Amino acid sequence: MKADFNVVLDSCVLANFAVCDLLLRLAERPRLFLPVWSDTILQEVHRTQVEKLNWEKRLADSFRKELSRAFPGANVQGYEKIIPSLTNEEKDRHVLAAAIHSGSSLILTFNLRDFSTQALSPWCVKASHPEDYLLILYEMEPVQVANRVAAIAARRGLDQEDVLLQLGKVLPRFSSKLIMDLDMA
Repeated sequence: MKADFNVVLDSCVLANFAVCDLLLRLAERPRLFLPVWSDTILQEVHRTQVEKLNWEKRLADSFRKELSRAFPGANVQGYEKIIPSLTNEEKDRHVLAAAIHSGSSLILTFNLRDFSTQALSPWCVKASHPEDYLLILYEMEPVQVANRVAAIAARRGLDQEDVLLQLGKVLPRFSSKLIMDLDMA
């Protein structure tokens, strides 16, 4: 399956390495969606990685460089002029502006409160928790999603269930669903 559905990944999603890893693997060919972000989003990710997650600066720099290399078309620019007309949480208006400018109708974020339906609906944009979107992708393409989880497990030298248990800390329904399906297989 090849999907050309643009999805903005908020900084809180990109800064959560386990969730980011799975989403970006699902955005690799054959992709289930096209990831979108902005320089401002990537700056927030970098700041979070260094200041809150205690990553070394060189590691955070490398992460950003690899994102740009792996997804050269993901970085949207020229959205700044839209920001003054937006009414969602002020600190996250740049995220909505990036979605509007890139033609994305979906923002994945853990901070749903910063993206009210009232602020998003005039722009035909919705905000979703990453877990809800991953459950939809799994419903649409269960084999592809399960294969990407298996690839993560293989790369880390873990069982699939261990990867899902790690993901379960932030994506409990998604992880439970996949673990249950693995047990039934």
